[in-house]
Amino acid sequence: MRKIDTKKLFELYQNTSKHSNYQILPSSLKEIISEDCLEIHSRFENERMDFLNNSIRFENKRVMDIGGNTGFFSFEAVESGASEVVYVEGNTPHANFVEYGAELLNKNILVKNKYLDFENDLGIGNFDIVLLFNVIHHLGDDFGDQSISIDNAKEKMIDCINYFVGRTDLLVLQMGYCWKGDTSKLLFENGTKREMISFVESAAKGNWKIREIGIAEVSADNTEYRSLSDENMKRQDSIGEFRNRPIFILEKISKV
Repeated sequence: MRKIDTKKLFELYQNTSKHSNYQILPSSLKEIISEDCLEIHSRFENERMDFLNNSIRFENKRVMDIGGNTGFFSFEAVESGASEVVYVEGNTPHANFVEYGAELLNKNILVKNKYLDFENDLGIGNFDIVLLFNVIHHLGDDFGDQSISIDNAKEKMIDCINYFVGRTDLLVLQMGYCWKGDTSKLLFENGTKREMISFVESAAKGNWKIREIGIAEVSADNTEYRSLSDENMKRQDSIGEFRNRPIFILEKISKV
């Protein structure tokens, strides 16, 4: 049995970058390295994964995790029965962390250390489920033309969504309200869920059916993603920008 280098895992996780410390550890890695010694700023990973498991089935599915960060959703997809996960991440320490963790735990996670450009084919076939969590609003920053205007960037984001037409049955999408994460550059004039939903509906038209939209509902210290309703459609500034981001489950439209 290979010796587990917990110091190496710790150092890879902690490596500083713009998107470091964004995810809690997946359950399987908590048995190797304690979260108590890590600085983590969770983005409600367990709550989002609970919503996915209640909405779609991972058993025997081939999954792609785009911008997978430190791999929470990749590992948890395997725990939920995925037959294979292809993890795509341009940050090298994050990719090394996931690759080392997957090797130690013998998890079927194929690591692609690169930024997806949403233009060229990765050459690794089609998928049952693609996870595209909080990536496309970084177009023009982490990937794509850095000189692009915000209006053209929004058009390119539509292209990013439709890049997966013919490549997956289900696309799980979440995106931010601020272009490149800059609060002075709103993608939608009023920063409302209704505006974002309208944007995704327009992008999906003719290619995707919106199977479900998950909205964070907060009660005391509890956060739970529930199906869209008239009540949870309202923006709640008190719960922060992230929990106002809907989760879209898009299902391919079969062409006759």
